[in-house]
Amino acid sequence: MAVVVGYVITNEGEAALEAAVEEARRRSTRLVVVLARKPGKDDPAATDAEADGVRDVLDEADIAYDIRQLRRADDVADALIATAEEVEAELIVIGLRRRSPVGKLILGSNAQRILLDAPCPVLAVKPVPAPT
Repeated sequence: MAVVVGYVITNEGEAALEAAVEEARRRSTRLVVVLARKPGKDDPAATDAEADGVRDVLDEADIAYDIRQLRRADDVADALIATAEEVEAELIVIGLRRRSPVGKLILGSNAQRILLDAPCPVLAVKPVPAPT
């Protein structure tokens, strides 16, 4: 059993990682981070640096973890669902971004697919707004 989190370096990704660490700690289970590249970013060195940053955070959190990097051609939703099935996940954690009033009528396609097709509960989090 594990907690699976979809992570990309964004405010939403950071919020998802933070929530996933807390859930893994609360459940006394390992965390599986599925690291996706930002759209338009194809620099493998940058992706490796991102993975190193996640490792630092998780080492400091002192929890068991595994990091999986998606290939460019991988579909994020399919990869999260497949990973959750493979590790028999207890929970998937994803970050959601703010949407315009029209955008609120629909979720992002990846988020919607994960929510509908996940083999376990899904926790969707959003980042805390910066103080003004």
